Amino acid sequence: MIVNVNVRMLGRLLFAAYMAVLFYITLVAWNYGSSFEPSELAGRNYNYIPFRSIYRISFFSSTIRDPLFILGGNVLLFVPFGCLLPLSIRCCRQIGKTVIASFLVSSSIELCQLAFTHRVADIDDILLNTAGGAVGYCLFRLAFFIKKRVVFLPVIKSERRGK
Repeated sequence: MIVNVNVRMLGRLLFAAYMAVLFYITLVAWNYGSSFEPSELAGRNYNYIPFRSIYRISFFSSTIRDPLFILGGNVLLFVPFGCLLPLSIRCCRQIGKTVIASFLVSSSIELCQLAFTHRVADIDDILLNTAGGAVGYCLFRLAFFIKKRVVFLPVIKSERRGK
């Protein structure tokens, strides 16, 4: 029981640190060129059409690096959310609750980006972030599945028998 409490407390500390870093990256840090149209580079930008920016980034990027960095980065950004939320908050140990929480946090970030920053507010970011939360939850469940099945046997020192 003590181990579970310590793991949950560590999960809560990691979750709080992750959320601080998440909000810094998405709301404070410089926007590293997520727009591909010159007219969109100066001022507030938004996309309300689902899959529009995913399509544009996937098909109009000059290298494979941009889709991997931008689209994959949006998914990876919320993988820790999906792992740490159910670890730190017991009532969120269902995939539906974790996915809804991922959606709500991502939506809040995008609304803040639209209202308060000069970044791109994009419905596709919400979709990709929510997918990342779902992937993180699956990794959380996989870790607990493995934990239940791995048995650690104590090391027994064998005695040398004399002849």
